[in-house]
Amino acid sequence: MKRAIPVLVLSVAGLIPVWRYEPSLGTPTTEAASPASTPAAESGSAETGSSESGSSESGSAAGTVVKGSTVNTDKGPVQVQVTFAGDRITAVEMLQQPNHPQTTAAVPQLVAETLEAQSADVDTVSGATITSDGYKESLQAAIDAKGA
Repeated sequence: MKRAIPVLVLSVAGLIPVWRYEPSLGTPTTEAASPASTPAAESGSAETGSSESGSSESGSAAGTVVKGSTVNTDKGPVQVQVTFAGDRITAVEMLQQPNHPQTTAAVPQLVAETLEAQSADVDTVSGATITSDGYKESLQAAIDAKGA
């Protein structure tokens, strides 16, 4: 009986965080990926980077803006918007993404790799595999829509 009370108290104390745990609900957020304008400026199209952040409409100064399809993942919907200057990707913005810490950390890396690779053939970010796969699928849909 001497050990029963501490075991019971510690068991309850250990279960409280489990009971309070709330998984991410996958609510979409709209965040601009910060690295998107830096590589655009490096590629010699500084006008595109500054014009893109102010407007999401297609225009000759801002290039062609194409939205990818919305991909429903286990963590929530993922959708990207890609800005092209000719055939070159100058910016990628996440229109929808899961509200999850790994996703928030992965987005800048995915965008930077996209701008470097100039395609949807980018590495999956460890810890954000589901979001990375949804990102690549939506990005490929935007690239395909631009080509059509």
